[in-house]
Amino acid sequence: MTSVLRKVACATFLFFSMVQVAGSAEKPMSDLLSSSLSFRSEKLLMSALENVAKSKIDEAIFQLESLRAINPSFDLAKLVHADLTLSKKQRISGFWNNGSKNTKALRDEMLVRWAYYKAPINKALVPTALVKLPKEQQYVLLVDQSRQRMFVYKNSNGLPVYVDDFYISIGKKGTGKRLEGDKKTPVGVYFITRFIASSKLPDLYGSGAFPINYPNAWDARKKRTGTGIWLHGTPEKSFSRPPKDSEGCVVMSNDVLTRLTDYVTIDGQKTPVILADTLKWQTKEEWQSNQNASFYKRHNQWRKDWESGDIAAYLGNYSKAFRGSGKDYKAWAKYKRRVNGGKRYIRVNVADRSILAYPGQDRPMMVVTFSQDYSSDTYESISRKRQYWRLDTDGQWRIIFEGSV
Repeated sequence: MTSVLRKVACATFLFFSMVQVAGSAEKPMSDLLSSSLSFRSEKLLMSALENVAKSKIDEAIFQLESLRAINPSFDLAKLVHADLTLSKKQRISGFWNNGSKNTKALRDEMLVRWAYYKAPINKALVPTALVKLPKEQQYVLLVDQSRQRMFVYKNSNGLPVYVDDFYISIGKKGTGKRLEGDKKTPVGVYFITRFIASSKLPDLYGSGAFPINYPNAWDARKKRTGTGIWLHGTPEKSFSRPPKDSEGCVVMSNDVLTRLTDYVTIDGQKTPVILADTLKWQTKEEWQSNQNASFYKRHNQWRKDWESGDIAAYLGNYSKAFRGSGKDYKAWAKYKRRVNGGKRYIRVNVADRSILAYPGQDRPMMVVTFSQDYSSDTYESISRKRQYWRLDTDGQWRIIFEGSV
């Protein structure tokens, strides 16, 4: 086949393979063609691997050639294509047998992508970590580090609705960051603080970076160290990185990083990033029934107890292990008794309340972020507040940290 005919054949096969992939993903052709490079690349690769499993090697090779044409920097596709092409010329004992470190890393990437392709999440389910979303929190980013996957959920009138998911890479040493330089990715609830343009970064970070607020208040409480945990892209000549290849950051393809700009609100740290070892899921009906669960009522009771002027009831909302505003529980209780004791009235209005379950804890914990409008006969203030609530040993939810955002 001449080079011209071969290019025509590749283009034709690309069209039909895209139609096949579009049907399997229940997306119309127009959606697929306009979708991200990451989506098209992964779907074509998975379709090629399906053909390999069915011994349709010629079809797989054509698909991989089509993939290389649209994404020449996808090293995994290059490697699979090279092995399949070699198999047409000579008998090989298996793929990825040259033993190099780079080859093993690419093999790991393929296995991670394949595992999710064969067992994706049910997109109708809701992550249990999303307890309550306020109107201003338009999107939430969740990372399931066991699946090497980021999920984007949209706030649809308070209900989290699936938007998209992407392959990502995490720290070389896995999860549970504790120390500076341990090459682990944190587990917890974080918020994006800003965007750094690619023009201000080395090529390593690709099309830009979204820093998160690691270490957060809970990390500081646990004496966890380290800085510079970002969501960022890949070098210009690399489409993706192996599953565990960063110094602790969450790394994604540049086209994915660029798409995140549509989902992130920088002002006021309004976009959460939940980094979990493994995400858990529930039905929409289960999620809706949990909106009136005990924790939500407990948080409302905290506000009522504050307004009541009953200092004992108010302090009962705080754990004896509380730390906040530079005070432990004893100092906090003394301060509140002094400040609240002489007031004739207290009014506390809470709005834009976000409630997120904190992953990876020995006891359930919630992160609550809200706008607080406080007034009394002697003082008025409007602030943005964040609380960490933990289920105490007696089965009651209590505040273990409180501070301004």
